Amino acid sequence: MADLRLGLLLNAVSPSVGGVLVRGEKGTAKSTMVRALAGLLPSIAVVADCRFACDPTAPDPQCPDGPHPGAAAERPASLVELPVGVTEDRIVGSLDLERALAEGVKAYEPGLLARAHRGVLYIDEVNLLQDHVVDLLLDAAAMGRSYVEREGVSVRHAARFLLVGTMNPEEGELRPQLLDRFGLTVEIAATRDPVERAEVVRRRLAFDADPTGFAAAYADAERELAARITTARALLPEVRLGDAALRQITAVCASFEVDGLRADIVMARTAVALAAWSGRTAVTEDDVRQAARLALPHRRRRNPFDAPGLDEEQLERALREHRDPEPEAEPEPPEAPDSPDSPDSPDSPDDGGPGDGPDGGPDGPNGGGAPAPDRAEPPAATPDTTADTAADAEPAPALPRPAPGPARESAPVAAGDPYRTRLFRVPGTGRGAQGRRSPAETESGHTIRARRPQGRLTRLHLSATLQAAAPHQVARGRSGRALLLRGDDLREQVRRGREANLVLFVVDASGSMAARQRMTAVKGAVLSLLMDAYQRRDKIGMITFRGAGAELALPPTSSVEVGAARLDRLPTGGRTPLAAGLLRAHEVLRIERLRDPLRRPLLVLVTDGRATGGRAALADAERAAGLLAAQGTAAVVLDCESGPVRLGLARTLATRLNATAVTLDELRAEGVAALVHAHRSLSPSPSSRKAA
Repeated sequence: MADLRLGLLLNAVSPSVGGVLVRGEKGTAKSTMVRALAGLLPSIAVVADCRFACDPTAPDPQCPDGPHPGAAAERPASLVELPVGVTEDRIVGSLDLERALAEGVKAYEPGLLARAHRGVLYIDEVNLLQDHVVDLLLDAAAMGRSYVEREGVSVRHAARFLLVGTMNPEEGELRPQLLDRFGLTVEIAATRDPVERAEVVRRRLAFDADPTGFAAAYADAERELAARITTARALLPEVRLGDAALRQITAVCASFEVDGLRADIVMARTAVALAAWSGRTAVTEDDVRQAARLALPHRRRRNPFDAPGLDEEQLERALREHRDPEPEAEPEPPEAPDSPDSPDSPDSPDDGGPGDGPDGGPDGPNGGGAPAPDRAEPPAATPDTTADTAADAEPAPALPRPAPGPARESAPVAAGDPYRTRLFRVPGTGRGAQGRRSPAETESGHTIRARRPQGRLTRLHLSATLQAAAPHQVARGRSGRALLLRGDDLREQVRRGREANLVLFVVDASGSMAARQRMTAVKGAVLSLLMDAYQRRDKIGMITFRGAGAELALPPTSSVEVGAARLDRLPTGGRTPLAAGLLRAHEVLRIERLRDPLRRPLLVLVTDGRATGGRAALADAERAAGLLAAQGTAAVVLDCESGPVRLGLARTLATRLNATAVTLDELRAEGVAALVHAHRSLSPSPSSRKAA
């Protein structure tokens, strides 16, 4: 927990560091640590009755509640927690509909960013938020101001806060562009030391038994920590970032080839905050080293499947190569040979004399101080002895040939390089979670029409509501400015965007796919589709079939990294139970429809169409494909058949699935573009056809 504690405290000292992203497995007290930080922050002075927590000594000139009178008040720094299902209007605020409709005035209702100003904004499970919501939050955190342009409202207000996000990487990663917007990242994991785990349990039980007494026991330590934060904040403007330290910061960032210059700026701010936290007014090399460990791991990822991390040797090399040369030290006088502190002295404590080593002295296993041999070694054989032994040796009897058994499992083959693939969509219009794949009615996107609310009203279509109510105002007896509304007048927006889907891979890992070059190409294709699913924010699952049946190698998850790791370790060999793989897919999708009925699936079958068992096995596979087609499952068949003689079994199966069939060559986006270009170049132009 040391890195997490330090990262939170540095942001408390200097919020300009840019927040901290906490990555760790479940049950590691991530949320507990963040909530505890709010109690350590100093109280803030605010303008009385200001909904935006303006500082009375320097109020925001653009505050919607301004201009402010001189009255001031004091309150604790706020901790605002952002729920996973939060909407954009709840974050930035929106038109106050109650006043707009009842009083006929245009008023602004502040959102969560206004509440978090000068406090802590905590986002639990930040990786599960919609991308546009995360972008909105990170923009406000970077600029220190929220801009609201919606529903006829144009507002700007200050929004400076300490941003903390937590996530479990097993549930999916943030895009690199969003990772880069967090200042620091820390990785935490539960301790494996039984003594430390026992202490955690002991403290938790003590808290449950007496929460007040438990908190009182740590009150003095927390007051000291809060006072140290206040002191470091006051010292921060006096800290000097020298040219040597700045040169090391930029050299480290260049060495790790991070994109852009945000890393350099964040490292500089972090190093300054570290110096202030330590009570110093100058940044040292240790500050730069620690800043790099906190600010760079999540920025050095070169592709979505790289794990965050930092090469310590590379870091030390960059620091050493750009370190200021130290002045030569004066040579020390030689020590007297008979000094008792000299290593050559017989009385030196490190001379290895009798009684010192575990194997020396009278207490050693050999007695009398005789050194014990490390291990017994056989005598070395001379060339003549070796030759005689080889000549006298009788030939070994021939071993019987093993009886034929099931096909052996082949070692996992590395995947080929990933590439950009064609875009496959689920037909129709869905209503699933926002993503980047298939057309859907979503929370964001462009408004295409208005309709009567279906359930709870969440997105009011103001103009359509006014149009529905306007013809009835005289009949309802309207006399003032207020609009007289009825429930039947309300209309909601219907927005068109794109949704994320569940992409279920069904991969043939049998012996027919085991040729090394072929499996490398197949794994490269699946890895490319996994990367495409990552970029489009899909959930993924993976079923493999080989040998006696099918296995759910990866239950549906948002962690594409786990899918890539499972694919890398995928062995091949054995029989081809094609029907078992399709039936397992049918069962998995049935369960997922119950769990998440709005997320539409896309089945990706990777096969050459062959099945062990002849025509009967192929018939079973076609019947299983018919079950999936009857469910309306959108599917793609990746035809892996190769060689001069092709049976076309995969395309026959695609017909039964009502699926799109593509070969490995046709999967590449650039390959499709080349085919279209070639077709157009061969086709006669309209003018040439007219002339003919």
